Amino acid sequence: MMHRFFSSSRYLVLLAVAGAFVAGTTMLAIGAVSVVQLISGLLLAGDFGSKAAKALALGFIEAIDLFLLGTVFQIMALGLYELFIDDTIQLPHWLVIHTLDDLKHKLVGVMVVIMAVVFLSHVVNWHGEPEILYLGASIALVVSALTWFLGSKKKE
Repeated sequence: MMHRFFSSSRYLVLLAVAGAFVAGTTMLAIGAVSVVQLISGLLLAGDFGSKAAKALALGFIEAIDLFLLGTVFQIMALGLYELFIDDTIQLPHWLVIHTLDDLKHKLVGVMVVIMAVVFLSHVVNWHGEPEILYLGASIALVVSALTWFLGSKKKE
């Protein structure tokens, strides 16, 4: 009886899968709406100067950040589903996940890209303040730690 109970409890992960899927879909939809609003705002304003182009570039970078976050949630949903529910789901080879470590590696990879996009958005909006050095150094430190973490896991 206990064996059946614990065997069935893996389906509780469907709550996490559903939550991650809804979160990812929401982030992707918000990113798409953001892009449409940016383009329509540009066309309605009719301002095609360098200041408007810089604001548009920053808006697009922020939209890409939303797309990346949505992608992270989708990868987490797929990965958890594949790990706990059905490992026969047809996925591209680069998205096949066999262990929690595989899922962590994919998550860390996307996190690094998100941090780079966040830093880029600060650079585009930069007005010469020295604080950007601290942000860049902090991101570099976190990326270095994550790289070391992933490298040390492969050696084991």
